Order: sequence, then C-alpha cells, then structure tokens
Amino acid sequence: MIIFPAIDLKDGKCVRLYKGDFNKTTIFNSSPYNQALQFKKKGFTDLHLVDLDSALKGKSKNKKVIIKIIKNTDLKVQLGGGIRTLKQISFWIKNGVSTVVVGTMAIQNPKILKKACDLFPGRIAVALDVRNNFLAIKGWVKQTKIKLMDFSKKLEDFGVSRIIYTDINRDGTKTGVNFSQLKKIVAKVNIPLVVSGGVSDIKNIRKLHKAEIFDGVIIGKAIYDKSISLSELKKLV
Repeated sequence: MIIFPAIDLKDGKCVRLYKGDFNKTTIFNSSPYNQALQFKKKGFTDLHLVDLDSALKGKSKNKKVIIKIIKNTDLKVQLGGGIRTLKQISFWIKNGVSTVVVGTMAIQNPKILKKACDLFPGRIAVALDVRNNFLAIKGWVKQTKIKLMDFSKKLEDFGVSRIIYTDINRDGTKTGVNFSQLKKIVAKVNIPLVVSGGVSDIKNIRKLHKAEIFDGVIIGKAIYDKSISLSELKKLV
C-alpha cells in the first residue's frame, strides 16, 4: 500500500481545507517546496499534490512551484485539481507528473477521459469526491445527482489506473476513514482504490495496511497537526 503525504496548494502556499470548504483554510507551510523536501528527506517516494486554485477557478497560480517540486525532489507526483483537458494532461505528463488525477472532466466528458487513458496508459487516475453517496465536482463546490457506485462501475471500461475516493464530509476532520463504504467499493469495482478523507491516526493507517485490499492512502491534516508522525508512517512505506 502506497503512503501519499498530501500537499494542497492555494495561493502558492501549503494549506488544508475543512470538509472541502474554501472559507475554512489553514496555512501549514508558506513553502510547498520545502514541505515536499521534508517528505523526501523522511524517505517517502510518492506525493499527492492538489492545485486548489485550479480546481475552483480553472486557472493555476501554482505551476512554477509544482514543476519545482517535480524537477528537484525525485518524488513520484500524483497531481490533481482543475485538470479538465487533454492539453493540460499532456502538459503535466511532459513535465514529469507520474499520475494525473481528473475528477470533473471524468464525469462531464467521459470521451476525453477514455482518450486520455488510451494516450497515457497507466498514468490517469480518477478522483471520486463524495458527499452523502453522491459525486461532487468543480472543486467539491457543485453537487451532482450521480451515485458513487453507479459511476465507479462505469470506470472499469475506461482503463483508469486507480480511483481516488475522498469522503468530503470527513476530509480535514480526522474522524476516521469510512471503512464500510471503502470495502463495498473494493468488493464491487475492479479498479485499484486509494483512500482519502478523515485519516485520524496511525491506527487508521495500520488497519488499511493490514486489510491488503487498498492501493494507497492519502494523508494530509493528520500529518500537519502531528497526529501522525512521519517516522511512524515511514515504517509502513
């Protein structure tokens, strides 16, 4: 199971949101690059990056720092946030992103998703951001009437490398991951699953790790407020 420490980017800073609310933002590091270096020095090999500005407004203020992280840390970067065209996907893969994460595009333009998966096999992941069992898009701001399980099954025909499941109501809350929902997805959908949203402590991570059914876990706030130490996490990498 891959451990993905997370960096959410907003206005060039490393931040965390509470339940996806852009009005409830906490700055944890003014230098995302330095934060990425810390993860690298602790022995992590993978990094989950989200460009919140791009997710919300469709325009990125963070390209320079993202490219700096990719070029200077050797971390395998999984990048999402506002990536909605083939041109954007191609740009990021050419600039060294290991896995491009799409969400809104996958739901609104499945034909483009299929083409992206064909052009870049093994490099496209789909973010399923869920609130009360329905998918949310446009930086979690717009709620759809699309059910999680219905859409997840459809993705099996597209060739996506993994699904990244985020429980929005748990994100940034440290209330624990939704194990019952996660197990349902793994049982019914034949795509590797990465867990995100609500990770509270090292016990959560060990439980996910022990289950041996998850592709990875993304950890954000629990790292930044030191509920989980990087040293403890490193033992599971």
